[in-house]
Amino acid sequence: MKVLVVGANGKVAKQFANLTQDHNDIDEKAVIRDSGQKSFFDERNIETQVLDIIYNSIEDFAEAMKDVDAVVFSAGAGGSGLDKTVMVDLDGAIKIMTAAEQANVKRFVMVSTFRTGRKQIAKGIENDAPLKIYTIAKNYADEWLKNRTGLDWTIVHPGTLTDEKGSGKIKVGMGNKHGEVPRQDVAQAIIASLENDSTIHKEFEVLSGDEPIDDAIKSV
Repeated sequence: MKVLVVGANGKVAKQFANLTQDHNDIDEKAVIRDSGQKSFFDERNIETQVLDIIYNSIEDFAEAMKDVDAVVFSAGAGGSGLDKTVMVDLDGAIKIMTAAEQANVKRFVMVSTFRTGRKQIAKGIENDAPLKIYTIAKNYADEWLKNRTGLDWTIVHPGTLTDEKGSGKIKVGMGNKHGEVPRQDVAQAIIASLENDSTIHKEFEVLSGDEPIDDAIKSV
């Protein structure tokens, strides 16, 4: 399976690259914003393509997807201002979904935020939370993916991300108490989701837990 990763230079996506460089069944194609990010992927023999989610067109991304079997959207502009948040996390996400449909790539894994939905949006606005716009953008991107596309989607909702070494064990589901999870474990959960068609049309939270990642994802 060849997988196009959008937002490949992000911290979760770099963990994905580390895990997939020697994977028997998953071959990554990394989308990066500028050529200065290329060396990380070259060292891992991962193909790269320079495209900017804000400035490149739907057609540009559809062309990049012609030789892939799946797309992972792991881009995010959380905390970098209203304009970029809307352009990356909402418009950018929908741009990539549209490109996938144009390229006839059905499989799509979205890396979202832990909480979405009207209650979380209202809570963020009421508390003037710094990431309230980010939450709104992620919510509507998720809703678009679920209700306005014909893609075989999976939505992963990680808890607070840490750089600790992954334990290889997680907890999945929806409505869990907020907690932390290493980026490495989230990346492994993305891989497991790609490997298991049972995750198609499913969304779930990923937190540190006691169940081996493969088993947890199979139970979704």
